[in-house]
Amino acid sequence: MTGPQLITTPFTAASTADDVLAGVDLTGVRAIVTGASSGIGAETARVLAAAGAEVTLAIRNTAAGPRSRVARLDLADPVSVRRFVREWEGPLHLLVNNAGIVTAGPAHTAQGWELQFATNHLGHFALATGLRPALVRGAADRGEARIVSVSSTAHMRAGVDFADLHFEHRTYDPQIAYAQSKTANSLFAVEATRRWAADGIFANTVNPGGVATGLQRNFTPAQKESLAAAEAAGIFTYKTVEQGAATSVVAAVAPEFAHTGGHYLDDAQEAYTVPDAAELADHPHGVKAWALDPATAELLWKVSADLTRD
Repeated sequence: MTGPQLITTPFTAASTADDVLAGVDLTGVRAIVTGASSGIGAETARVLAAAGAEVTLAIRNTAAGPRSRVARLDLADPVSVRRFVREWEGPLHLLVNNAGIVTAGPAHTAQGWELQFATNHLGHFALATGLRPALVRGAADRGEARIVSVSSTAHMRAGVDFADLHFEHRTYDPQIAYAQSKTANSLFAVEATRRWAADGIFANTVNPGGVATGLQRNFTPAQKESLAAAEAAGIFTYKTVEQGAATSVVAAVAPEFAHTGGHYLDDAQEAYTVPDAAELADHPHGVKAWALDPATAELLWKVSADLTRD
């Protein structure tokens, strides 16, 4: 396919997060990783800390935090997000929006928001916008601040349905709800970069690939069958947690992604864009056009800001 030159790195699907950080010194970097009590988030936090970064684990269950810098954060609860933002002190150089949930059936927050959209997108949106002053200070410190937005190949199943964000009118489908939230993660990075690049803040989206984590515990039988079929068809091969965290770390520290944002990474490279009508089976490493569309990203930002306004 023709188009802009895609950003490439020396790393591959087999690379681990430790591979990406080999020889990298992150002393002085202050980072937040959401959902860092297990899985990809925990591995991301571990390797960043091992490279010298001061890492805060932003998690719901603080007892599950294996390291000292732990702060409670429930992304589905606006009060919790505001409290976390209010209590943060000093500059922030790296925000990894990693946390995510999958529901087996319809679930909503007290505000009436569909729970996957609320947790995976709206909570991270409120967190990032609330921490923007800290990110600005971080960028002033080190020349840039980065945001990593963790999405999924699942984004290819659905764009954002602005007419029914919270499944008030259509039949609830947990796979479509999850897909909508993952598309929203990518659109956030597009618009955040457009709005904040002048302040030295850049956001990119990553697809960690197929990794067996606690995220799958709420999968319905249909979701499990779909995943098994995709694996059997060669759409993806399961990665280890160490390999799954690698693309997040590439977006967080790789020089190839310095001072540039709005990109979608897969297997440590920038992914190519495919038409919205393309089948997932034909493009397992691409990104749907609807997940990068600037006009849609701007609209989502406005809608999200209205929903999360105090």
